[in-house]
Amino acid sequence: QGCTQKYIVKNYFYYYLFKFSAALGEEIFYITFLPFTYWNIDHSVSRRMIIIWSIVMYIGQVSKDILKWPRPLSPPVVKLEMRTDAEYGMPSTHAMAATAISFSFLTATMNQYEYPFELGLVAAFVFSMLVCLSRLYTGMHTVLDVIGGALISAVLLMLLYPAWDMIDHLLLTSPFCPLLSIVVPLVLCYNYPKLDYYSPTRGDTTTILGAGAGATVGFWLNNQYAAPAYTGENLQLGIPLITSKIVVVVLARFFVGIFVVLLTRQLMKSVVLGMLGYRYKFPIGDLEARRRLEVEVPYKFITYSSVGFSATVIVPLLHKLLGLM
Repeated sequence: QGCTQKYIVKNYFYYYLFKFSAALGEEIFYITFLPFTYWNIDHSVSRRMIIIWSIVMYIGQVSKDILKWPRPLSPPVVKLEMRTDAEYGMPSTHAMAATAISFSFLTATMNQYEYPFELGLVAAFVFSMLVCLSRLYTGMHTVLDVIGGALISAVLLMLLYPAWDMIDHLLLTSPFCPLLSIVVPLVLCYNYPKLDYYSPTRGDTTTILGAGAGATVGFWLNNQYAAPAYTGENLQLGIPLITSKIVVVVLARFFVGIFVVLLTRQLMKSVVLGMLGYRYKFPIGDLEARRRLEVEVPYKFITYSSVGFSATVIVPLLHKLLGLM
């Protein structure tokens, strides 16, 4: 475990296709696509995806550490990823996230934008299928792990769909929303199931819940204080409405926003880790110390809640200042 296996790539098309598809379930995708949706498509669509993504991923991560089903044995499979190898396998959270994000995007947009429903359905299915197949190709999950993850996510989507309007209303208007958005995820992170050895699942879960908490506070704050709103006609899914000017504005929003988000992440990582190192008397480079509960949870939660807040509050204000609204 932890050793990179040697392998020969015989089909580079499949290799790069599924390596790319696997990245659609990683932080690089979440930190780009979810904010992009908020800045350029629709606030309500982004809210639905972020909240459902947070709920689905928490349930998936906890389920892994409760069930404790091992990943596929190697050999016979060849594992192309090593970071998540320390985690358990069932259910596949890549499959859960892909299903949740793609189909929540479909259900949130199908009544707001004019496009063929069949096209949206096919796109959601293809997206989910590529991510699911990538977990088999990279040797990280069994077929049962992937099917289980997709089914759990589908059931959660069906359960949340009828209640979404009520949930969204409470998130935007309840005076208790900011407090609960911080306290509930923190309690869940500090009471995460304990394992006999270190696994990155607790840290990853804290990252997701932290980002969701920061974004949720941002949603509430924007609604309370009439923060800058993006004009609805700037990006529609009707292809004839997309002009070169809109493309330029969309790209400008994205690059300005992602720069601020990444800068926030890097800055908060350094500041929070430095403060925790001073508080608990450990050098910043001490990996074992950073894995301790009292360090990992506040480090990840504060950093990524700041990222979520920055994406939903700071970036829109900057967009307005730059005339990109």
